[in-house]
Amino acid sequence: MKKTLKKRLLNVKEESLSSPAVRVGLIVDESHFLETDALKQEIIQNGIVEDNIKIIVYRDSLKNKEVYSYSIFSLKDLNIKCEFTDKGINEFISDEFDLLISYYNEEKPFLLLLTNNSKAKFKAGFSTVDKRLNHLLVNIAPENYKGFTEELFRYLKILNKI
Repeated sequence: MKKTLKKRLLNVKEESLSSPAVRVGLIVDESHFLETDALKQEIIQNGIVEDNIKIIVYRDSLKNKEVYSYSIFSLKDLNIKCEFTDKGINEFISDEFDLLISYYNEEKPFLLLLTNNSKAKFKAGFSTVDKRLNHLLVNIAPENYKGFTEELFRYLKILNKI
């Protein structure tokens, strides 16, 4: 998987920075961060309409009987060819978001692959993750989701993205 990811990272395309952020995709690693709802509310408070936010969540382990609020995926949704097998994940990847927020600070290959494969026009994430994946990097602890969204939207305003 790492070899495939390295090869794909060599072909990362620069996307246009000119369009405003209306549709937002959010990838969250809930292995260490469990405040997805609060993060979503912060994004809404910064002017993004709730219906325009699509969230996909990664969990290290899934419980069979647990009901999840968002689309959930795990390592089992990736085949040997480094392709996602779940229909929901592939729909998320093919969705042309104006902004993709990669809310994870640990370099897990399947999260990097998901971010890299996304058709989003503009990508933002943490500075601790591979710099080639995102157009905007925020240097803040993931627990501080309010600080992250504040910093993110401050720069999005400067870039005329909102």
